[in-house]
Amino acid sequence: MKIVVIGTGFVGLPHAAVLSEYGHEVYAYDIDAARIAAYQTGEADAIERYVNEPGLADSVAENINRYLFFTTDIANVVDGADVFFFCINTPPKRDGSTDMTYYLDAAHHLAGLLAQRQNLSRVVLVNKSTVPIGTARLLESVMAEHGVANFGIASNPEFLAQGNAIEGSRRPDRVVIGADTAEDMHILRRVYSQFVNHVRIRYLETTPETAEAIKYMSNTLLLTYISFWNGVGARLAEAMPNIRMEDLKIGVTADARISTWGSYVSNGAGGSCFGKDIQSLIYQLNRAGRSTDLLQAVYNINEYQKIYLIERAIHEAHFSFNQKTVALLGLSFKKRTNDMRDSAALRVVESLLARGVRAIRAYDPLAVDEARRNWFNPDKNYLFERISYHATAQEAISGSDAIYISTDWEEFRGLARTIQTTVTPPYLIMDGRRMIPDYDTLATAGFDYLPVGGPLLCGREADAMSGENGHRMTARPVPSHAL
Repeated sequence: MKIVVIGTGFVGLPHAAVLSEYGHEVYAYDIDAARIAAYQTGEADAIERYVNEPGLADSVAENINRYLFFTTDIANVVDGADVFFFCINTPPKRDGSTDMTYYLDAAHHLAGLLAQRQNLSRVVLVNKSTVPIGTARLLESVMAEHGVANFGIASNPEFLAQGNAIEGSRRPDRVVIGADTAEDMHILRRVYSQFVNHVRIRYLETTPETAEAIKYMSNTLLLTYISFWNGVGARLAEAMPNIRMEDLKIGVTADARISTWGSYVSNGAGGSCFGKDIQSLIYQLNRAGRSTDLLQAVYNINEYQKIYLIERAIHEAHFSFNQKTVALLGLSFKKRTNDMRDSAALRVVESLLARGVRAIRAYDPLAVDEARRNWFNPDKNYLFERISYHATAQEAISGSDAIYISTDWEEFRGLARTIQTTVTPPYLIMDGRRMIPDYDTLATAGFDYLPVGGPLLCGREADAMSGENGHRMTARPVPSHAL
C-alpha cells in the first residue's frame, strides 16, 4: 500500500520505519526541513539527534529509498495514497485542554490537496497520536469543508513505550482500530495484515470514539498505578520503621489481580503522554459536567513527587541548597531515550535554581545536546547559565556538594565506588530512582543517603549539619536494614 505519515517525531518516525519493514511504500512528511534532511542521510548520528530509539536508525537505513522515503512536499505524494496517518504534536494548554493548532494546520493543508486530486480512489485518514475524544469527527468536518470526496476517518492510537518503540511497533500487545465503515476497516486490515488473527496480539475493531477513549483510559490507569505506589507505598516505607520497599512490592503484587507494572517507586513519571493525557481527560470530563477528583489527585501526586526529594532533603537531612553545587544525573524522562518532555529533571532544575544553588553539573548519556538546545538555553532564562554539562557521571560529581539521581540509566547502579573516589563527606545523595544497591557502603564511609521509598540513612552518628535557618542539628542514624 502507499502510506503517508504526517509528522516524524517520536511517534511518526518509528511508525513509518516499521510500516516500511512490511513492504508498504511509506512517505514520511514533515515541515521541518532540517529534520527531513537528517533522516535522508540514513546515518545514525543524524537520525538520533531528533529521535533516539534503539533499532530505529538501523530500520531507517535498511529501508530508505527502497520502501521508506522522506519529504517536505506532501503535494507530490498525495495522489495514489491509500492511508494518511496523523502523527502530529498536540501539546497541552495551561488549562489542561489540548492545543490542536498544529493538527488543524496539517488537516486543512491536506484537505486542500485531497480536494484537488485526480485519483478519487478511497483514502482513509487515521489519527495515530493521542487526540481528544471526538477528533475523528473534527477531521471528518475539515475534509467535508474542503469538499474532499471518497474518504474515511479512523482512530488508531499508539501505545508505544519510549525506549522500546521499534520492538513495540513490531510486536504490539494490541492494535486498536476505530472506524465507521466495513470498507475502511478492510483498508486498515491490509495495513496491519501481519497482526490480524495473530495468536498473541489483540486486534480490536470498534468505533472511533471508543478507540480515542481507550488511549486516554490506558495512560491514565498506568499513571494511577505509579501515583498509588509513590503516594502510598513509598510514603509508608519512608515514614514507618523496618518496612522494606522491595519486599512490600513482592508481597502486594503476588496477588494475580494486582499489576506488577508501576509497582516501583520513583521521582515521578514524565514523558509526552502521561501528564498531558490526564490533564486533557480532566478537561474533557469537566466540560461534560463529570467529577474528576480521582484524576486530579493522581496528577497532583505525580507532579509533587518530582520535587519531593528536595523537600525531604531540606526538612529531614537539614540540607541547605543555597550556594551549593549539585550534580544532576539524568536529564531524559526515562532511560534509553533523549526525550526530555515533562522530565522530572525539568522540575528538579527549577526547584534547585529557586533555592539558590551556585551551580548544577549535569550528565546524561543521551540528552545533553537536547538539554542545551531546547530546554536550558540561557537565552530563555539567565539562571540557566548556572548549568554545566559533562561527559561522564564522575566528571559531573567532581566538585559537587550533593547528587540528585533523576533518571534510571543502568550505569548509575555502579555509582557507589565513583562517589567514594570523587568526593568526600559531608555529602548528600538523593536517589530518585533507587539506583544504588550498595548504599550501605556509602553510609559506612560517611555519606548521607536519601532515597525515594526509604528513610534518610545518615552517614555519621553525631556530626552536625547546618539547616536553612542556621541552627545546628544532629543527624539521626537509621538502621541500614530499614531500606
